[in-house]
Amino acid sequence: MDDQREEKQELSPEAKELFQKVFKKLEPPPDITLSQWADKYRYLSSESASEPGRWRTDRAPYQREPMNAITDPHNRKIILMWASQLGKTDSAILNTVGYFMHYDPAPIMILQPTVEMAETVSKNRLSPMLRDTPVLAELARNKSRDKANTIQEKQFPGGYITLQGANSPAALASRPIRILCADEIDRYPPSAGNEGDPLFLAQKRMTAFWNAKEIVTSTPTIKGQSRVETEYEHSTMEVWNVPCPACGQYQPLTWAKIKFDKDGFREGRTQDVFMECEHCSVVSTEAEWKSMCQQGKYIPTHPKRRVRGFYVNALASLFTTWREIVDDFITAVDESRRGNMNPLKSWTNTVMAETWDEAGTQVSDNELMQRLEDYGADVPDMVLYLTAGVDVQDDRFEYEVVGWGLGKESWGIEKGAIYGDLKQKDVWERLDQVLLKTWKKKNGTTMALTASCVDTGGHFTNEVYRFCLNRWNRNVWAIKGSNKGMDVPYISNPTKNNRVKVPLFLLGVDTGKCLIYDRLNVEHPGPGYCHFPAGDHGYDELYFKGLTAEKHIVTYKKGRATWAWVLKDQGFRRNEPLDIRNYAQAAMEIAHLPLEPTVAMLPAKRGRRQLNRGIEED
Repeated sequence: MDDQREEKQELSPEAKELFQKVFKKLEPPPDITLSQWADKYRYLSSESASEPGRWRTDRAPYQREPMNAITDPHNRKIILMWASQLGKTDSAILNTVGYFMHYDPAPIMILQPTVEMAETVSKNRLSPMLRDTPVLAELARNKSRDKANTIQEKQFPGGYITLQGANSPAALASRPIRILCADEIDRYPPSAGNEGDPLFLAQKRMTAFWNAKEIVTSTPTIKGQSRVETEYEHSTMEVWNVPCPACGQYQPLTWAKIKFDKDGFREGRTQDVFMECEHCSVVSTEAEWKSMCQQGKYIPTHPKRRVRGFYVNALASLFTTWREIVDDFITAVDESRRGNMNPLKSWTNTVMAETWDEAGTQVSDNELMQRLEDYGADVPDMVLYLTAGVDVQDDRFEYEVVGWGLGKESWGIEKGAIYGDLKQKDVWERLDQVLLKTWKKKNGTTMALTASCVDTGGHFTNEVYRFCLNRWNRNVWAIKGSNKGMDVPYISNPTKNNRVKVPLFLLGVDTGKCLIYDRLNVEHPGPGYCHFPAGDHGYDELYFKGLTAEKHIVTYKKGRATWAWVLKDQGFRRNEPLDIRNYAQAAMEIAHLPLEPTVAMLPAKRGRRQLNRGIEED
């Protein structure tokens, strides 16, 4: 009887195998960190790595702690605000996918800014990893021809990987997920169609899992607009620190402590770069600092917060030299002085992993009023040319005369308004008298306008055309502002496509405003600096408030980030001073005035001082 009972209790081989599989699925994940898993199993593919082969976390030690935080069961959410090319996607996204495929199968989503980017990551990053990492290739074997596996979805025993774009509302509202890998979140559109914030929609899909995990990565963008900065500021805010080679005190690798010879770099005489210790003030070389990286660690600002957040910039990279970083910085600064701020913004975001402070594109009217000075004459001696800008309103002309010196240093000369009925001839004659006026220097010599720009917008377009056509020989030019943003060049070749056949210049006014604000932000007399006269010349509180009435911000149109100029105060709309300064500046550019600050042109003493100023304030 007992023998019969024992025979009945014995399981078939098939049943045993089934129970073994069930119990194996119920086992907790092995006690191994993500960095240990990557070092043991992960292989880098030739499509995505300069050194393909086995993964080694020691190559980039700043990756270790964030990776291990991902597999720590106490952490539900991890934030990485990192510079570009530091391995965010490989270490935090792909390694996470590999680990959970291998040890803890679950539904996983990789969320990219767009569907196209998701497909690119699938083809160029994920598929090569599945192919070249043996333990993952075994799980994904024979799936290439499976209809259930596509570019945007990969199935494996116990789970699947779905790759989606943040611009796809349908993809963000379907199946539940346990592991969310949200990559480059600052590039996400503000809304997935009409459904709302894409990151929030993806997060809602995780509510069914008590052991859900969210990994969020990005290089930051605009201050106040950056998703990753907001996420990071609500985290532990852990910053990568390394010990000083001289005193051993830990500190972050910060740009403020980097030392180099700016002129030597520009001229190719030296490329030495150092960093000063904030504790002992000893200056050490890049090689000395990077030799300490294996001892580096993250130091939190708010250690008790539940969300882990990690920050590191490109100075920590063992694959990018400080010389390259400095060279890129100098190039970006030189471009910014020509009015192109984009390289410096990009350098700040992608190299320093810092947000670009948009407040730099605003100017304080109170600070500019402090610049009022007595020229001692109508026109200072440093002025070489005069130009004027004229804005046409329904009941008046607003105008400004601006003096220009070497390096496009400028002096406000006269700001005024001419009131009258623009349908009558006399008001146009009074405008002509202003444009024919002369101004005196201290030595008694007089200066006339070299060029003037008159806006054709408004209700008197044809009248402006005729006015400018009869004064073309005096460089009185008709202009029209473009409302197509920064894509329009500041100055375009003139066209006669109008009923009067007057040459008409199309202005990229947004670009011009950027140039003006960049120059208004120059703090010391010299190239680009803007002077303003004290006394009865029209430069009063209302003028400065109008000159600084706008700010340059990032807005979103149809899910796409774009720059736009908007009023700082909707209750104050008198921005004519900014417009007429823009037109006077355009007249200077159209006339191609020779204002470059060469040593031959500058007075010896001042010329050398200006040229040697370099980027001391950088």
